[in-house]
Amino acid sequence: MSALKVAVKWSGKKYDVDVDLSQPGIVFKTQLYTLTGVAPERQKIMVKGGTLKDDADMSKLGLKEGQQLMMMGTAGELPKAPEKQVVFMEDMSDAQIAQTLKLPSGLVNMGNTCYMNATMQCFRAVPELHNALVKMPTTISNDNRGNLVVSMRTLFDELDKSGSAVPPLVFLQVLRGVFPQFGEMNNHGYMQQDAEECWSQIVHVLGEKVPGLEVGGELNKDKHFVEQYMSGEFLTTMTCDEAPDEQPVTGIETFNKLRVNIGSGVSTYMMNDIAKGLIEPIEKNSPTLGRSAMYTKKAKITRLPAYLAINFVRFQWRPDINKKTKILKKVQFPHELDASELCTIELQEKLRPAKLRLKEVAEAKDAERKAKKAKLEDGGSSSEEVADAPVAGPNEIEKMKEIGVDPSLYNDVGANVSGQYELVAVLTHVGRAADSGHYIGWVKQRGIWWKFDDDKVSQVAPDEIEKLSGGGDWHSAYIALYKAKRIE
Repeated sequence: MSALKVAVKWSGKKYDVDVDLSQPGIVFKTQLYTLTGVAPERQKIMVKGGTLKDDADMSKLGLKEGQQLMMMGTAGELPKAPEKQVVFMEDMSDAQIAQTLKLPSGLVNMGNTCYMNATMQCFRAVPELHNALVKMPTTISNDNRGNLVVSMRTLFDELDKSGSAVPPLVFLQVLRGVFPQFGEMNNHGYMQQDAEECWSQIVHVLGEKVPGLEVGGELNKDKHFVEQYMSGEFLTTMTCDEAPDEQPVTGIETFNKLRVNIGSGVSTYMMNDIAKGLIEPIEKNSPTLGRSAMYTKKAKITRLPAYLAINFVRFQWRPDINKKTKILKKVQFPHELDASELCTIELQEKLRPAKLRLKEVAEAKDAERKAKKAKLEDGGSSSEEVADAPVAGPNEIEKMKEIGVDPSLYNDVGANVSGQYELVAVLTHVGRAADSGHYIGWVKQRGIWWKFDDDKVSQVAPDEIEKLSGGGDWHSAYIALYKAKRIE
């Protein structure tokens, strides 16, 4: 028997807990942490032979179904350590040096958890999400979906503070508690899971539990973060192919990702495949014909979010072999994206002022770079640097007013006001099978691209990202995350 249920008594309460006998003691302690708020290092659990150790073999403790265990320990924050003394670099460990230099931290693979690790690193490309999480209450409760958000915040904090790879024990346990499919096992242990499903499920929970933000960055409990920053809207129009005079049916639909239904040929282009996917045939009853008829449904975007997730539909079900297989074709995707062509005419007109402003700024910077290069070739000094783009501040709305941006856009917190995006994260899959292979996250931080291969983190050149388009067993882009460009 690889699992059983025990009762744990703590602080006058009793908790029923499923014990995975194939996992060490720290996993059981982590489960209790999500239920009680008592950190693993503060738990004293009485078992045969004394107190439970982190590396204890749970299968050798003689636990029985329904057995009651006693736990001691107090919930709450641990006392803060005293301020550290100055340490010279030559005396630092590799982890301390990484933290001092602000190198990003990876995540330890807990057994086929690369799908989750890559997904979480991509979520970190959304700093506004971290801002919202930091401002939320951090109390552990009986609401597992709320606990998932709390553990996500804790994991982000650990990644920010750590100089070495972080084991995502608590987040993993809560994720499996909320979504049992991520805890599926076979004879070899935990099974590989789908990163896109992980992304979508987490987005759904964030949409329920994380409040929105005000213009100044404070929480807005009347809004939802995902609704503001990660969701867009479609205007859909359905016309009957067999009855052209039938009145078209329109509607509004929301989305938090655009799908790339990979086209035919050796190589395709992302925007072409997205555009084709916004037109689909549908069979339904026609009120004018009195029978089933074919319709064409077309969608145009009426709202663009600040963060636009693109899902490359890499896996398809093959009924002939009764198996999910991978589409290996290359799909080229850009570092910079103009999504205005997918929008309604009305929205395109509203996006035009900010789009033109961004074009002017880009042209000015390009001219400045060319002038600097010419000066260097003529023997000039290289001490004059082109200034970085200014960080958007409280007066960003004033800038938008000056250039004529429509108020419906700049008053919509979390909306893209120009239709222009830059790539900030890519999640890739390596291999040919849907239920195996490996997931890796590629994230842009402060202008630098990083490869997050579980606990191994390395810096990569921007042109390496262009090689993630797929084909064969090489890295195939599965999710791409774009961020709206700032107005300068």
